[in-house]
Amino acid sequence: MVNRSPRLDADYILPLKWSGETGLPELVGYLEVLSRYVRVLVVDGSPDELYSSHEEAFPAGVGHCRPRHPECRNGKVNGVLTGLDAADGKYLIIADDDVRYTPAQLRRICALLEDADVVRPQNYFASGSPLPWHARWDTGRTLLNRAFGSDYPGTLAVRTEVLRRTRGYSGNVLFENLELLRTVAAAGGTELRADGLFIARLPSSTAQFFGQRVRQAYDDLAQPVRLAAELSLLPLLWRTARRPGRLTAFAAACSVAAEYGRRRNSGRQVFGPMSALWAPLWVLERAVCVWLAVQWRLRGGMPYAGERLKTAAHSVRRIRRLLRG
Repeated sequence: MVNRSPRLDADYILPLKWSGETGLPELVGYLEVLSRYVRVLVVDGSPDELYSSHEEAFPAGVGHCRPRHPECRNGKVNGVLTGLDAADGKYLIIADDDVRYTPAQLRRICALLEDADVVRPQNYFASGSPLPWHARWDTGRTLLNRAFGSDYPGTLAVRTEVLRRTRGYSGNVLFENLELLRTVAAAGGTELRADGLFIARLPSSTAQFFGQRVRQAYDDLAQPVRLAAELSLLPLLWRTARRPGRLTAFAAACSVAAEYGRRRNSGRQVFGPMSALWAPLWVLERAVCVWLAVQWRLRGGMPYAGERLKTAAHSVRRIRRLLRG
């Protein structure tokens, strides 16, 4: 069936760095659909052999190039800034390689950018039923984030001219999405938290899941209030470990909070009825991993893709000073 809808005035930037070919046919099919609605650029930092394989497999309408900002120690930011250099559209949709937009969602997020400078949608795991255990575990984190604010997804949409005016954002931080959001705020831009715009993402492998535990906790070093709350969890759990009643009450409170997050902004349409029960396990994980993250900070930074990144993200005040300078 031929697409008769007008193409959106947007560029879809997909930073990519693979070490294997698993999932390539599915990605190629997704890019083929995407390219009918938006301009697509894959900024590919994969090894040469894989880069050549991707070049042959990707649809003709999909741009494909190497990252061109070696000053960025964070490879994703390198990819985004490379895409920014090449962008022609009014809007920029930035997405990890596991994020899956539908055409309707592309149109919706571009429409939301008419009234905002950056839009933060909501990701959820979707790969059939049942989800892998680790995807359900990580959904507990998502629901708690929704209960106390908003989640941080693997995709953002931003006005191209805003990022060009700020000359991009720092490529030497670990929590690059927060850095982008704070850069827009420091420049006087507005953020829209679209907690009811649900964009699917594919679950990671089990190995990747385990590799992300401490790294994700390290992100909280950029959020002092949240960091203090999470650092208090392990002493709290230690004190209640000998009192099963209190421990049960704490676990129940975590699940109730997560259930509230599941129900907010029509979340029940994508988050299953048992999702909130995984929240206590994630809290236990974070109670341990946040202390390991602090240890990495004291040792000079978190290892990430062959680099060691010390800063999770800069404050809005610091970014504002840098922009003025």
